[in-house]
Amino acid sequence: MFSKSKIDKAGKYLSQKVFDSESDELEAEIIFDEYRQAHLQPLTETTIQIQNWLSSYQGQYYIAQRLKRKPQILRKLRRFSVRLTQLQDIAGNRIIVDTNRDIDKIRLFIKEKLSSSNDLKIYKERDYRELGRDDTGYRALHIILEKNGLKIELQIRSSAQHYWSESIERTSVIYGYRLKENIGNKKVLEYFKLLSNVFYEIESGREPNPEIKIKLDKKREEAEKIINSTSKEKAKTLFSSVHDGVLKTLTSVESKCRNNLNNWILVFDWNSGSFINWEAIPRDPKEAYRAYSKNESIYSEEEGYEVVLIGSSSVSMIRKTHSHYFGIDGYDNILENLDKSIIGFSSRKRIDSGSRRILNVLKRRSYWGKRGVSYNTLKNHYCNSFVGFDDSLEYLIELGLILRNGRKGALSLRIEKQKEIGLYL
Repeated sequence: MFSKSKIDKAGKYLSQKVFDSESDELEAEIIFDEYRQAHLQPLTETTIQIQNWLSSYQGQYYIAQRLKRKPQILRKLRRFSVRLTQLQDIAGNRIIVDTNRDIDKIRLFIKEKLSSSNDLKIYKERDYRELGRDDTGYRALHIILEKNGLKIELQIRSSAQHYWSESIERTSVIYGYRLKENIGNKKVLEYFKLLSNVFYEIESGREPNPEIKIKLDKKREEAEKIINSTSKEKAKTLFSSVHDGVLKTLTSVESKCRNNLNNWILVFDWNSGSFINWEAIPRDPKEAYRAYSKNESIYSEEEGYEVVLIGSSSVSMIRKTHSHYFGIDGYDNILENLDKSIIGFSSRKRIDSGSRRILNVLKRRSYWGKRGVSYNTLKNHYCNSFVGFDDSLEYLIELGLILRNGRKGALSLRIEKQKEIGLYL
């Protein structure tokens, strides 16, 4: 690998777009690529190691890895005036658990495993949960790991924190400003920061007082007026698209891979809210990086494309950890008031869009109590055999929301759960 001074110089040249000659630019690109690529193998090994540890963890979780996108890296170098070798999140893992308390639980579990690891150590911890980041209100626990002399960021979020983060990602695309990077109208940023604070209070078991609710709704209305000045049609497209066809294709490809971790290249067009390319790529770091770099050169961020390299044990994991690529169930407004937000994160942390789709079909067609519908009709006709149907159905039955007469008999909603079902919809 190149020296730290050369790596930092390359980062400076590329982020500031200042080159003495064409050969300097080419050299900077080569050095940058080699340095970023060097993170992929230790990242993959770390993800597999954590997955192996978590196989004995008593609790629900979702995990995936990603190699940071080049435009993101260069923007961060400009924004914070730091050197390339100082960045600690070029390689990253993301774990989603249910509650804030579960973050503490899984943190202790992983730290205990790390204490006996020879090549993977904790470098630093950053806990943004209680206060949130000053600029945006972002909340999560970050554990910076070190392997082979390189840093890997392990990001652990609760469902509420993840829901907030994915919502601000989607809104950023519609609005046209990177809100998580503290870019955009102050009133929009203030809304998301206050919403994050309210979510934290609720997660901590404290009910927001009426004054806070009124203040949040006022800020939402102000922010929504600003955001609504952008294309409403774009908002409608991005917020309603779920991409079941893409998921079916990815799942089909995944069934042939049979690895404990697969790499995926996803190319997303934020102009239309759709995937334009997705493919499984080799786990070999050089081949994977070559495919990543090639797609980045073809689909530029300036033209509205986003190229991501994600690794996970399953497509369903990616849909949870990077859900903003797979759409949201549809809102009349871009932003939500407090009541909708509370229902949003409290219900979405328990059921996904597929489960909600099943509930909606049964409710809309009045299948309650003794009036049921057959398994085959519900799956193949009303729900079009969407990916994960059986898992979603079984989970709704476990929650006690759906009655089933026999293994694949008539299905209906429980009348006594009518109020609870209404909250999910």
